[in-house]
Amino acid sequence: MNRCPISYQPCGDLRYSEAGLRLLSARLVSLHDLEYSAEEQRNEAFNRASKISIQGVQPKLSAKLNIREGKFDLVDMGGRFILKPQHQFFPELPENEDLTMRLAKLIGLEIPLHGLIWSKDNTLTYFIKRFDRKGQNDKVAMEDFAQLAGRSRDTKYSYSMEKVVGLIDTYCTFPAIDKFKLFKMVLFNYLIGNDDMHLKNYSVVTEGGQVRLSPCYDLVNTTIEYKKPDEEIALPLMGKKKNLTRKMLVEYFGLERCELTPRSVDKVLETITTAVPLWKELIGISFLSDKMKDKYQGLLDAQLKTLDLQ
Repeated sequence: MNRCPISYQPCGDLRYSEAGLRLLSARLVSLHDLEYSAEEQRNEAFNRASKISIQGVQPKLSAKLNIREGKFDLVDMGGRFILKPQHQFFPELPENEDLTMRLAKLIGLEIPLHGLIWSKDNTLTYFIKRFDRKGQNDKVAMEDFAQLAGRSRDTKYSYSMEKVVGLIDTYCTFPAIDKFKLFKMVLFNYLIGNDDMHLKNYSVVTEGGQVRLSPCYDLVNTTIEYKKPDEEIALPLMGKKKNLTRKMLVEYFGLERCELTPRSVDKVLETITTAVPLWKELIGISFLSDKMKDKYQGLLDAQLKTLDLQ
């Protein structure tokens, strides 16, 4: 029996479940395979790179959902979705990112609509709906933390988590709320092995005259992908990027730097602890290979132990 790569629900002999299609659109009744192989998607991403505003390690394509024809169309302008195909060097990145974003949602982090779609060569491509677009032509004002900090793509690692907190205090309308979100995000990224949360992976959006942290994006278990065992965090905390401890992450960062109350910190820890069994279940039914599932689960178990959450 197949499992829908959008809803994760069983879907018999079909590619997608009805519930998965409805997540994309209430009017969508079927979805064709993407008309490009993974290699062709990477080539398209390379050729169109100058026309898309979102860059990074992974090749990216802009797309629109063609509801009438039941397919995604690649576009240079006006795209509402970002597509990420299989990477030629890093295995199962789409499956990894899709799973990681689902785990984040289970602890209440704000996550855009996302999922996996089949391509013509039977590989999976990750999709995410753009949260910096609304309506037909309107853009949501968005700035990443590199822009706020006066850093560039080349200096996006030249900062610290302490200074990230300072940016929230400076720019966010309700900094206490966003520092709570930041604390939860930092613990989550540590637990799932995301050591690449540089300045461009944090953003704020402005809506209704209020500035707040944007929904999460680019959440990946990079440790099992990029093999950088010498780092556990992209931006140093207490001057360190590895050998982080519960005292550093919870007491120093949560209580002292983010200025959270003990009750707020305990709430985050309880939320994570409650979610762990659901995390393990989701890893088990994800689209990762058994080998990658074991790596993902093994790293999660080790990090939970470090934080005394297991």
